[in-house]
Amino acid sequence: MVSQINTHAEYLDPILIHHRHNACDLLQILIAAQDHYGYIHSDAIDHLSEQLQLPRSKIEGVAGFYSFLYLQPNGEYRVLFSDNITDRMLGNTDLMESMCGQLWVEPGKLSEDGLLSINTTSCTGMCDQGPAMLVNNIAINRLTHERVNAICELIRERVPVSAWPAMFFAIEDNIQRRDILLSSDFQSGSALAALLQRGTVETLQEVKISKLRGRGGAGFSTGSKWEFCRAAMGEQHYVVCNADEGEPGTFKDRVLLNNFADMVFEGMTLCARIIGAEKGFLYLRGEYRYLLEHLQAVLQHRRQQNLLGNGILGLSDFNFDIEIHLGAGAYICGEESALIESLEGKRGTPRNRPPFPVTHGYLNMPTVVNNVETFAATCLISLQGGAWYAGIGTDTSSGTKILSVSGDCERPGLYEYPFGVTVAQVLSDCGAADTQAVQISGPSGVCIAPDEFNRRIAFDDIPTAGAFMVFNQSRDMFEVARNFVHFFKHESCGFCTPCRVGTSLLSNMMDKLAHGHGSPYDFAEIEKLNVLLQSTSHCGLGHSACNPVLDTIARFRPAYEMRLAHKNFVPAFDLDHALSQARQMTGRDDTGAHLERSHESK
Repeated sequence: MVSQINTHAEYLDPILIHHRHNACDLLQILIAAQDHYGYIHSDAIDHLSEQLQLPRSKIEGVAGFYSFLYLQPNGEYRVLFSDNITDRMLGNTDLMESMCGQLWVEPGKLSEDGLLSINTTSCTGMCDQGPAMLVNNIAINRLTHERVNAICELIRERVPVSAWPAMFFAIEDNIQRRDILLSSDFQSGSALAALLQRGTVETLQEVKISKLRGRGGAGFSTGSKWEFCRAAMGEQHYVVCNADEGEPGTFKDRVLLNNFADMVFEGMTLCARIIGAEKGFLYLRGEYRYLLEHLQAVLQHRRQQNLLGNGILGLSDFNFDIEIHLGAGAYICGEESALIESLEGKRGTPRNRPPFPVTHGYLNMPTVVNNVETFAATCLISLQGGAWYAGIGTDTSSGTKILSVSGDCERPGLYEYPFGVTVAQVLSDCGAADTQAVQISGPSGVCIAPDEFNRRIAFDDIPTAGAFMVFNQSRDMFEVARNFVHFFKHESCGFCTPCRVGTSLLSNMMDKLAHGHGSPYDFAEIEKLNVLLQSTSHCGLGHSACNPVLDTIARFRPAYEMRLAHKNFVPAFDLDHALSQARQMTGRDDTGAHLERSHESK
């Protein structure tokens, strides 16, 4: 045992030194530790517990919270098929079944030889070029049977993922329409220079004049948030960029970080100057790990340009730097307080609010948390002024919004529009035809029918974090809603009973309808469940879990009514069907061997 622990110390100690034995970096330490063995070894937990002075139970609790971390062997190759509805529409189920068949492994289980595991995960942010998968947390998109066959052969031959063909990992940007942000020819340092010339307080005023609202979906005033944080008392102030876009159907941050990372980091630095922060974090979703090396290179280049670090642009009182923290497969960490908990090395459980992060955020200090797109937009405001920005869009929704368009259309990808664009215009531009429905802002958003396509993308009509999924007349909207409900069940953090139990009950009800046991009673139960989740859930996940079902019942009721096989309540469990295997074993299929037929004969 001693020699084994020493072996773990050999690779763990450099990780701990890199993270300064900081318990707040526990998640990052666990991710790095898992990279060594493919899972987090039990003896490694003992070593980490001793070195970080943390209870073993806390380390195991954190590791068990994140779906990309494993406490048991999970294979040399860990394959996760993206199971968002757009992946389903493109045939991910058949591809996964083919791969499982070729490699003789059951979904969700480790192969007998310990070589691999195959399972599903939530949306990987590749909706414009699916079906997609993650192999050892690295994204592969545009899957076909030919590509899956080739991957199976590489796994059989135990070829390291790093040696797989580069074309497998090619991710396209698919920018289809550009406006002020995506067409910007941004020069490093220009927004900071404008701030220094104008003045810190004056630049904050320009952000307020611009009426910029957060692009993560909630739409809170960016200028007000920065002003509240600037005024808050605390030894340190922090800037956090939320790049954990886990909402199914959203992938704009992926493209912004690939093409405009310099602009995003400069926006964070603007914020730091205004609120008095010296430390910043970019929280990068685990599915975008392939961007990590690129982002680190951009940060290093900014340091070399004297745009990060100590004495930025020669000012002795301007010190600010940024660290990148990886997520590990937890949708709930997109909620700002859960993200902060994760940054602190904890389970990503949303906090009670108030207090809000602007006064009690990271390490209980004043913290600004903004979206990737929001930080990028602040650079435009610093350069062009608040009045210029406020003149774009609508009175209540200034500037532009980037939409992640996917589903049944000829040209999926990113579309940037001034706020106020109609849904119909977006559908026309992306080449959508025979459209039955559009899901805007992901499962937690709204699903609209053709008679609403004249509605506008704006905070006073349809607000959105960016997802725009298109479904034509061939799609079963019940199955769309059912996929979203399963997503919420999978991603519930489990903290509060209403959400933990409620999302499971809702999922069971949708499965019951799908299996032919539905009745009007189930509609009434879904309505009751929605009231319960809305009134008692701890955070927004539970509040919005019923949205996809209620929206589709209201607008596409025939998709549900065709599944109401009974007028009166019928239990979900079918005992007669459960006995089918016994009938097969005994060779009986007569009337007496069936519960319903036997009952009817009497």
